[in-house]
Amino acid sequence: MKIVLIGDSGHAKVIKDIILANGDHIVGILDDKYIDVFTENKIIKGPIMYLNELLKDKKVKVIIAIGNNKVRKEVVSRLNISKDRYITCLHPSALVSPSAVIENGTVVMPGAIINADVCVGMHSIINTNAVIEHDCLVEKFVHISPASVITGGVKIAEGVHLGASSSVIPLVKIECWTTVGAGAVVVKDLPANCTAVGTPAIPIKFHE
Repeated sequence: MKIVLIGDSGHAKVIKDIILANGDHIVGILDDKYIDVFTENKIIKGPIMYLNELLKDKKVKVIIAIGNNKVRKEVVSRLNISKDRYITCLHPSALVSPSAVIENGTVVMPGAIINADVCVGMHSIINTNAVIEHDCLVEKFVHISPASVITGGVKIAEGVHLGASSSVIPLVKIECWTTVGAGAVVVKDLPANCTAVGTPAIPIKFHE
């Protein structure tokens, strides 16, 4: 498969490794830090909107290699390309149940576990060694950080960021665009647009 990465940062390095581990071929890395289009080690680099040229090849697929949820959403909106041009990027060491649904544009990192009847929306990140237990809903543009654990029946709304080694007890709901701090334990529902920290996790500030 021919793949173009949008974004060229530390997060993109991990996605590059996943693509190579799957035997796929990186044909382009686009980032607005590049002004001109050039070729490096047979990979085309340039600004993001050069993607229109690369997509003339119908076999080319795209993954957004940007860790920040809001920026990732902004780039997806800006590109405005069809859903079927995005790939789902799964590391070979990830364990994904046959009954789980992973939508296009999502990345599942090394060692992640996604169990039965989980649904993960588009353009989310399930990071290294994260665990999502049965019957969870993870909406689009979410980032589940390394070693986080989401137990059964949890709903994670759009844009949520769970910090590293955080955990969520069963049946809890975390509303959209909320951030949970590293190591926090979520034991009750969290409202939208807040930052929550601690054990148990409590909101310490709200944002737009």
